[in-house]
Amino acid sequence: MANFPAVFLLLLACQQVLTMELHDVQEKQLSQAKRRLSPQNTAEIQSCLVSSGDVGCGNFQCFNNNSCEIQGLHQICLTLLHNAGRYDSQDALRCMALGLRQRFSCVSRRCSAVREMVFSLQRECYSKHQLCLALRDHMDTMGSLVQFHLMFPPGPYVELMNFLLKCGEDVRLWVGQRLRGQCEQHWGGLCSSFESTCSLSQSDDLEVTTTTPPPTPAWPTTAEGPLLQPSRPTEDRNTLSQVHNTTQYGSPVPGKSNVTAS
Repeated sequence: MANFPAVFLLLLACQQVLTMELHDVQEKQLSQAKRRLSPQNTAEIQSCLVSSGDVGCGNFQCFNNNSCEIQGLHQICLTLLHNAGRYDSQDALRCMALGLRQRFSCVSRRCSAVREMVFSLQRECYSKHQLCLALRDHMDTMGSLVQFHLMFPPGPYVELMNFLLKCGEDVRLWVGQRLRGQCEQHWGGLCSSFESTCSLSQSDDLEVTTTTPPPTPAWPTTAEGPLLQPSRPTEDRNTLSQVHNTTQYGSPVPGKSNVTAS
């Protein structure tokens, strides 16, 4: 009982942090919903896409430093090429490159529309070229696909993690364990301490796909939904919660780009 005041204050502080973060994220989402690619940025990306080839990662560099903050496509390309021995990444990357070139000129300049175009294309190409199958067969050697430090700001790399979380229970647990382990490399016990400290903030409205609880406890989310997520259709919100449950307390770690897979 002597520790009760300290525990109460810790829970109260946790709730205040969650409330402040949710407010900040909602403000940012409203701001981003109104943002658009500038005419100059649009022309630069369009010209870059036209001049880039279908092989390699040149097409994906076209989205570096864009005003909509769509980051991570180039790094995903490099990571897939790194795993070329276990996965025929060229077909999936060519699918992405052609899709970006064909669809970018037709999509609205609103950032939300551009982002959803990119995310939709990722899902289509990963599914068509069986990324799940390759990962299930080579989980022991494709660990470089899961990189915690690339998830901020949320964008294409979070979309990749969301896709992997749909590849089956074994892959879902594997992805969650690797993200948690890498998080702890940056922040130590803080990553796991939020599980118990903030467990009261978990949503009671989360959809449940099985009656058996998962082997590892879910990280907390708010009743309004996940705090970190790219724009996604309604049917994917449950999967987004899975990624967010692992990463919602993260923030960009300057210079921390040396996380290596085992």
